[in-house]
Amino acid sequence: MTTLYQLPLDASSRFVRLVLAEYGQAVHLEQEKIWERRREFLALNPAASVPVLKTDDDLVVVGPNPIVGYLTEVHEDRGAPHMPTDVAARAEVRRLVDWALVLMEHDVTAVLVHEKAEKRGIPANLGGGPPDTSAMRIARDNLDWHLDYIGHVLASRDWLAGERMTLADLAFAAALSSLDYLGEVSWADRSVAKLWYARVKSRPSFAPLLEERVSGVIPPAHYDDPDF
Repeated sequence: MTTLYQLPLDASSRFVRLVLAEYGQAVHLEQEKIWERRREFLALNPAASVPVLKTDDDLVVVGPNPIVGYLTEVHEDRGAPHMPTDVAARAEVRRLVDWALVLMEHDVTAVLVHEKAEKRGIPANLGGGPPDTSAMRIARDNLDWHLDYIGHVLASRDWLAGERMTLADLAFAAALSSLDYLGEVSWADRSVAKLWYARVKSRPSFAPLLEERVSGVIPPAHYDDPDF
């Protein structure tokens, strides 16, 4: 069976999991503690990052965009999943995916996931320890800006990249699901974004993420409720 090396709260890993689920493709999930720098994993990806997809025929694909591109090509007979046919519209989808998995990841998601969840299981000599409250404060301020941008985009569109759901929605929802698990998203003043997120997380592909729990971290009560 195809194996996905991933981390439960890593936004890019969650994005790939959602795309796999949207395709209905079975996959074995292997939690990879990248800070341990296992020799076997480094042989697959010397950069020691997740996600990494290893197929049944031992093809190794590294990174969310290469993995999703590969999956799209493998399943091209079923059409590109959640991608418009127009070239300009496809560019907009890719821009937003990059925003969610690169810009917001750097500004917010990676920081809060690392400080609030990952550090708990990392030995001190490998970078574990108490959370950096200063870094968390900056990330929370940045999150407000990203949520403002999501609301701004949705003010003129039914979905983030247009009139139907695309990979852009899956990428942003993957990132927000990680932050929501940590109780970091204040939905009270985000009615437009909240309604959009509820639509995405109501999809069957989202169910495994909502059911999953991370040891030592309890999500808020609304986390696994598709209707909040």
